[in-house]
Amino acid sequence: MKEFNLGGSLVGEKHPPFIVAEMSGNHNQSLQRALEIVEAAARAGVAAVKLQTYTADTITLDINQGDFFIEDTDSLWQGRSLHELYKEAYTPWEWHEAIFKRCRELGLMAFSTPFDETAVDFLESLEVPCYKIASFENTDLPLIRKVAATGKPMIISTGMASVAEIDETVRVAWEAGCEDLILLKCTSSYPASPEDSNLLTIPHMRKLFDCPVGLSDHTMGIGAAVASVALGACLIEKHFTLSRADGGVDSAFSMEPEEMGQLVIESERAWQALGRISYSPGEQERKSLKFRRSLYIAKDMAAGEALTPENLRIVRPGYGLEPKYYEVLLGKKVKQAVKKGTPLSWDLI
Repeated sequence: MKEFNLGGSLVGEKHPPFIVAEMSGNHNQSLQRALEIVEAAARAGVAAVKLQTYTADTITLDINQGDFFIEDTDSLWQGRSLHELYKEAYTPWEWHEAIFKRCRELGLMAFSTPFDETAVDFLESLEVPCYKIASFENTDLPLIRKVAATGKPMIISTGMASVAEIDETVRVAWEAGCEDLILLKCTSSYPASPEDSNLLTIPHMRKLFDCPVGLSDHTMGIGAAVASVALGACLIEKHFTLSRADGGVDSAFSMEPEEMGQLVIESERAWQALGRISYSPGEQERKSLKFRRSLYIAKDMAAGEALTPENLRIVRPGYGLEPKYYEVLLGKKVKQAVKKGTPLSWDLI
């Protein structure tokens, strides 16, 4: 399986899962809080922090009714206009350089999701190492072409997209100059339920599009994300906040620092546990072979005495003959006196 070169970091099945903390709007319009989120992400052990680069005016129209007003009662953002929501959630562009600088100081990769062509131009001026395409923009082919033309690696979320739509997006990206591409399985609901995650899509997607696949996860907790590693996910993106209790547009489905730290640890453990197909004892297991059951003399025996269920037992440890010989040996005679606790061997028969 092809590896994914993510700005110098190799991502793929031969490497531990690449964990991305998505800041989104959880800075609550405070640069200080944004920097604290970066610091908390570094302490949690993530590989990267991701921003979103847009303004309310580059992502929607300033209309407070009709199509531009959220009426869905199941939505976290019901009763708000899109423009109002994005005005609250956006990360001021003048903050990007300071946030990226702090990430670099802490050894984190920093990149962003552009939502229009002006955002791509801006991010190019900051020399971002790669780009993320959000699920809601994965059919914006002009944006796909613009990003692919930079030659930078692309990470594309596939939420809501059909196979045909993903195929078209991938083809456009390749044709426009993208050389490194990773797809993310994503369920675009907030929060998402585990039942709707359909993680079995991951190996299918990886085979179908012949590229690495990760997970953009909006479920609560770490269960779905850890499970995705067993199915081949090599990158996991989760929204991240200092505290859900602090509020914010995405806080309700974001991870807190302790949870993110657990995700980093458990996803790597899951990856390590995959190993390879093996039915023989491993190096560490060999030390345990001596604790298997085997055949032992259970009573003192005189020379010429026959083996019976009373004086021949299948017990631990495993220094005697294997239990499979038990029935064969019953009735056979020992050729010398044998003490209780002697492991049975062929030279005693």
